[in-house]
Amino acid sequence: MSVGAAIEARYGSRARISDSFGQVVADVEPGDWADVLAFARSEGFEFFDWLTGVDEPPEEFAVVAHVFDPAAKVHLLVRTRVPRADPRLRSVTGVFRGADWHERETFEMFGVIFEGHPDLRPLLLPEGFEGHPLRKDFVLAARVAKAWPGAKEPGESDHGSPSRRKMLPPGVPADWAGGGGGDG
Repeated sequence: MSVGAAIEARYGSRARISDSFGQVVADVEPGDWADVLAFARSEGFEFFDWLTGVDEPPEEFAVVAHVFDPAAKVHLLVRTRVPRADPRLRSVTGVFRGADWHERETFEMFGVIFEGHPDLRPLLLPEGFEGHPLRKDFVLAARVAKAWPGAKEPGESDHGSPSRRKMLPPGVPADWAGGGGGDG
């Protein structure tokens, strides 16, 4: 029995199984998150590869984990969604020790709280940093200091150097490429 069929048999309508580029994907309820990953481990998926968050405005975050069965050479993505207002999931560090730093990073960058995590403290950002920089509503300091040029390339706005598209490489005669010299 495939892992997808085994998860479907065990969790019924609380798990939706699909395929993404030959990889089994299990979309599960937040309450089943840790249990599904523990079940996957018991089914041979003993290699924990990664875990991350995805901001899905305006209502929720997706949390995704990738595990692998080295004997069967089968991949499994387990996904769930948590509400933006209270993003909480059970930690899977008791199932996969390798989830420790991934959960810390997802907590730090997205604000997803992994309940039961042994040490849910910042991993990458400096002490005292406020906010969650991978949320789509996080205001980047660089955007406050200088306006985003939008779809324009650097140099195509009203200031700055000319665009590379308008410049010919050194040594190319100006009449090649329709007479467009390097004057912008």
